[in-house]
Amino acid sequence: MSTAVDPDAEVSMDEDFPDAADANDAVVEIRQIRISPEQHGMRFDLALCQSLKDFSRSFVTQLIADHRVRLMEGVSNFKPSSKVKSGQGFVVEIRPTLQSQAFHAQDMAIETVYVDEHLRVIAKPAGLVVHPAPGNWTGTLLNGLLALDANAWQTPRAGIVHRLDKDTSGLMVIARSRACMDALVSLIAQRQVQRQYLALTHRTWQGGGRDVDLPIGRDPRQRLRMAVVDLSRHPGKVAQTHVECLDRNDEVSLLHCTLSTGRTHQIRVHLSHLGHPLVGDGLYGGTHTTDIQRQALHAHKLGFIHPMTGQSCAWQWPLPPDMRQAVSAMGLSYNWP
Repeated sequence: MSTAVDPDAEVSMDEDFPDAADANDAVVEIRQIRISPEQHGMRFDLALCQSLKDFSRSFVTQLIADHRVRLMEGVSNFKPSSKVKSGQGFVVEIRPTLQSQAFHAQDMAIETVYVDEHLRVIAKPAGLVVHPAPGNWTGTLLNGLLALDANAWQTPRAGIVHRLDKDTSGLMVIARSRACMDALVSLIAQRQVQRQYLALTHRTWQGGGRDVDLPIGRDPRQRLRMAVVDLSRHPGKVAQTHVECLDRNDEVSLLHCTLSTGRTHQIRVHLSHLGHPLVGDGLYGGTHTTDIQRQALHAHKLGFIHPMTGQSCAWQWPLPPDMRQAVSAMGLSYNWP
């Protein structure tokens, strides 16, 4: 089952998402609870958690902070640490959070490269966030998959088993069943999924191929970034990338990167650490050009042994127009597939 198409990357986004007015218009559930003798003297938040077992402690604490819990008899300003008394009754007002409303279907154009009963391979465009998260509760790939495929409702995270950054384009594999999802996750963990990227970077790459084996963790100086870290001093994980130079000149290089591991921002961090930040990647030292307004990274090849059929699969996806234009404008060439 070999096909000529492509894969790979990560996400975050700026599309429409529910605001406070949307949340206020949502259906409100009212619950009444009463403190039992066994709960007498217990912290208010703990007692409330015991009575609202279908919610997390952080959610219950937020209900208290938002004044969504009131005493039935009289007026009381309870703090999470306040002590409750046996027989006290409370009214709880529960409104759906933005996060709880994130898992709904939204029609969007999703380019399917390959699909069978077990999995789907898609070509993610740059600018599309993969998972709902603060600031991007809707308009994500997950929302689009829920609209595209009925199987997505029966599969955790709509079948998403790996990510691409928001501004990275390219191939991703999506599971269409829980069994296939578990198998794909296992393949990725065993490093049996081949993920290859094309990266346009600043500066001239010196020498030939290079195996980059540098651990990555949260940047201790800037927590919104990742960085190469010293594992004896900072938490992090092993990260390995093989880099080959396809073309270069005095200012830029076109690199082919193969992942052995899949850490957050791995290629961006490794190349920046080596003095070759991606063109357009402001977070890691790159600069934008008139030819491309996002980080110049594209997941162009994806391959693995199909976990359900045992067949060898491989897909390849050409560079999108913006990155192809940037490569050409900067005087580089490549034999496009």
